[in-house]
Amino acid sequence: MENYLDINRKLWNAKVDSHLKSDFYFVDEFIKGRNSLNSIELDLLGDIKGKEILHLQCHFGQDSISLSRLGAKVTGIDLSDKAIEAANDLAKKCGTDTQFIISDVYDLPSVLHQKFDIVYTSYGAIGWLPDLQKWAEVINHFLKPGGKLIFVEFHPVVWMYNNDFTFVQYSYFNEGAITETNEGTYADHNADLKNEEVGWNHPTAEVLTSLLNENLELKSFQEYNYSPYPCFRDMAETETGKYQIKKFGNKLPLLFSLVAEKK
Repeated sequence: MENYLDINRKLWNAKVDSHLKSDFYFVDEFIKGRNSLNSIELDLLGDIKGKEILHLQCHFGQDSISLSRLGAKVTGIDLSDKAIEAANDLAKKCGTDTQFIISDVYDLPSVLHQKFDIVYTSYGAIGWLPDLQKWAEVINHFLKPGGKLIFVEFHPVVWMYNNDFTFVQYSYFNEGAITETNEGTYADHNADLKNEEVGWNHPTAEVLTSLLNENLELKSFQEYNYSPYPCFRDMAETETGKYQIKKFGNKLPLLFSLVAEKK
């Protein structure tokens, strides 16, 4: 699908202002020092002082800046020019040296010439990418020997349902591009936004196989029955910072995480 990048860039540019103002992203508290990373990824990352980290699909940079605050040397990339503009502004306000680059994931090897200890990506990232094998190639390209991919993502089962989780609308498997027009945004369901978007469903087998094909060694794989974000409709907070879809309770996997190492 030739123009998916243009459609999705426009979509993510449109979200930036709404997201900066939303409670979901707590920007004022963030500038004062609040960390945006969750316990799942913090546990997987461990001590990152002095580590060089590449953050793929970083939006307006909160997680990238949080990684910088933990002592890492961080480069964040995103295809949205408006998001990267906001990220640079936020890093300045937070006093970090986080670097940001406007780039599509697949084009990154032609614009960034550096290797990293960690490639990090999380929460709602790979659904915007049509080809996970190319994604895995980019990750492998940027990792130093012994470097790791640290990845937390929404579980592909979630994307089978319609927005209200009343029926199964899509295949679990990748059957090509899904083009939709949606109103609002996960950070504010009532936001005055209406945009076309193009995404892909990627089953866990596709994720794992793409990484294994690049000879990345799987070090851990976990699934979780909660989300740290109330980003879907009709969610309940079951423990502090843990949300489940009310009608499914703890029966549905909402996230998975993995660590893969470049031998």
